[in-house]
Amino acid sequence: VNLRWAVTELKDEGSNSSKLQQAVYGMVYHSALNDFPARIACGCAILPLKTNVRGPAGPADAHQDDIIDEAIRLFRANCLFRSFEVAGPADRVLIYVTLYINTQLRKIQPTDTKESASKIVLRDGLDANFSLPGEAGFPFGGVFPSAKESEESDLIRAYLRQLREETGKRLITAIVDPDGRLNKHWLAYGKRKFLNKTLP
Repeated sequence: VNLRWAVTELKDEGSNSSKLQQAVYGMVYHSALNDFPARIACGCAILPLKTNVRGPAGPADAHQDDIIDEAIRLFRANCLFRSFEVAGPADRVLIYVTLYINTQLRKIQPTDTKESASKIVLRDGLDANFSLPGEAGFPFGGVFPSAKESEESDLIRAYLRQLREETGKRLITAIVDPDGRLNKHWLAYGKRKFLNKTLP
């Protein structure tokens, strides 16, 4: 039986006075956006994003974390676990983005410059040839329901592509030190497998 409790983080009053509540199951950090009212596609919440990348996501509040901010902030804690109990539709997005970050770090590891790493994440972010829930190669069979109609399939593909491209951009910002070098501690997490899964 997983222990369940809540961890509440009070953000700095100067930037955001709202409280961020995260449900924690067995120490895994869940999304604070599970109750956000959003369209659902393949069990995923189509959450707003802070991005200029075209796609179905609406604009997020610039002063609050969106799901990509959450995934990057929680990545080094969550990637240590091999199980994740889904608590809501935002958790599925968090799981996907976390695995995408994990996969990108693995691909970036052989590089040693920001330019080389940027080329890798840009290439993958623009690649529309990736598996959707219910298709062969999708790593979370049974956790993400398949699309019931073509409109749902088109929506989840467009959203995941938007997530992948924006996540890649922010990941580069997160892992590059002020001197321009790639942070070796971040890259080390590419050796781990989040939930023992990988993305192509």
